Amino acid sequence: MKPTLTKGWRKLGIALAAAALLVTAACSGGNEPATEADAKPKGDVTLVIGAYSVAKDAFAELLPKFQAKWLAETGQKLVFQESYEASGTQARAIAGGFEADVTVLAMESDIDKIQKAGFITHDWRQATNGGMITNSIVVMGTRDGNPKGIRDWADLTKDGIKVLYPNPKTSGGAQWDINAMYGAGLMKSEEETGTKDPAYAKAFLEQIHANVESLDKSGRASMAAFEYGVGDVIVTYENELLARLKQGVKYSIVVPESTILIENPAAVVDVNADKHGVREAAQAFVDYMHGEEAQRVFADYGFRPVNEKVAKEVEGKFTTPPKLFDIRYLGGWPEVREKLYSPKGVWYQVLAGL
Repeated sequence: MKPTLTKGWRKLGIALAAAALLVTAACSGGNEPATEADAKPKGDVTLVIGAYSVAKDAFAELLPKFQAKWLAETGQKLVFQESYEASGTQARAIAGGFEADVTVLAMESDIDKIQKAGFITHDWRQATNGGMITNSIVVMGTRDGNPKGIRDWADLTKDGIKVLYPNPKTSGGAQWDINAMYGAGLMKSEEETGTKDPAYAKAFLEQIHANVESLDKSGRASMAAFEYGVGDVIVTYENELLARLKQGVKYSIVVPESTILIENPAAVVDVNADKHGVREAAQAFVDYMHGEEAQRVFADYGFRPVNEKVAKEVEGKFTTPPKLFDIRYLGGWPEVREKLYSPKGVWYQVLAGL
């Protein structure tokens, strides 16, 4: 059975993000973002974080470290209100009015949605590391011991192999997954013919997608389904699998010969941070995520650091694929959004069997 897109994703995504915020607000003692009438917090500072779901585990360790640092430097107690959702869902929620002061998402095109909605007014790409706080790559995870003998993307096209990855309409991770497989097809065609062949890449993606069991709303939901017993192989972030291995969950990680470099951005949401009177703290937190302490925390949770010093410290932890490409190989995000994810793009043609 072919997976189908979930209807009503827009209303559901914003409602889920808002509900998640309300739950975390209740757990953090009922501290609410300041209103325009009370723009400057008195004593405590509250930062609202709107992040993609994959960052949640690392943030559980990272946020208390920044709270301690802020208290030592300013004498202020800082409180976080946190919302974690699939990256696309989170971006739409913030663009639709969810008042996050800082956003951490799976890909720059999701930050762009918030910027185009008028909530980010600065050039966030001018920040350290081009605004990116972590890197990763797209890999495959199998049952312990790799019983199906998965070695590369082509193995996902074989009869009887059941594949999982999330829905690119809601998940930034899914778009990275699809970009990786489509790009691997382009690279294969280029090796064989000397030129990139989009038709070849589309056919390759179609063959993999024919074996997909389900399209979950986020990478986390897809992983939960896999661990529940669905599927033989999951296409996901390397950091997700490394984090699960750290927690004692048994996976075998397969790094394909060619795959894409994932770059994850963070930015202050200017309009909201100014409205709440927390710009200084918001900017300090974004800057902190680029620093050595935070980068080591990210590395502990399987992310590839963007800080050069920390990257050298942990380079033995990561495998470099023989043919690693980035989003520029596919033409950059504007071209990828148009060619792959527009209403008549490659992905929707694959989904519809066209």
